[in-house]
Amino acid sequence: MSRAALLLLADGRFPAGGHAHSGGVEAAVVHGAVHDTDTLEAFCRGRLHTVGLTSAALAAAATAGHDALLLDDAADARTPVPALRAVARRLGRQMMRAARATFPSDDLDRLAAARPQGAHQPLVLGLAARAAGLAPLDAAHAITYESVSGPATAAVRLLSLDPLGATALLARLGPAMDAVATTAAGAAERVTAEGVDALPSASSPLLDITGEQHAAWSVRLFAS
Repeated sequence: MSRAALLLLADGRFPAGGHAHSGGVEAAVVHGAVHDTDTLEAFCRGRLHTVGLTSAALAAAATAGHDALLLDDAADARTPVPALRAVARRLGRQMMRAARATFPSDDLDRLAAARPQGAHQPLVLGLAARAAGLAPLDAAHAITYESVSGPATAAVRLLSLDPLGATALLARLGPAMDAVATTAAGAAERVTAEGVDALPSASSPLLDITGEQHAAWSVRLFAS
């Protein structure tokens, strides 16, 4: 197991396209829900326990070797908004290119062939983690970190926040990220006995609504 591989997957500079997405915070800024570091922290905590938890469990299940196509269908069912499904698959397609170049594997090749328009991004990351010799918990950690670091970084640009404050915010979220990753990996362990229904499906209706609205904007800084 390579901890360097985990750092690489979690690095915002990994060329998988995540830097172009705000994780919903751009819409939250425009609507006034996020306007300073405190409101950004509340946003990130909410996203961590909904989108972050659900995505981390899907990634962990993929790393554990469960059927990727079945998991991709499960991800669709947990992403009810068409705009966000399209984003997840676009990110998955970009992640697939980077993952196959960095951690070549038959699993990634099969998923790429079966989903030429892109699989959901957490599944691709999970298979990349598997190819790198990482554990399901590692994949869950990478996703939980991504679920909050993306919005935090985007908010710095959108609001001209102090980047030191945003980094301190992420540090405060550390224990919560650890707990969510552990819960997600535990759910992935139950898939063998219980099927994909064992995976969490925590919802965030406001993110769904604003995600659909954001996709229709003619002027925006981030793709989502």
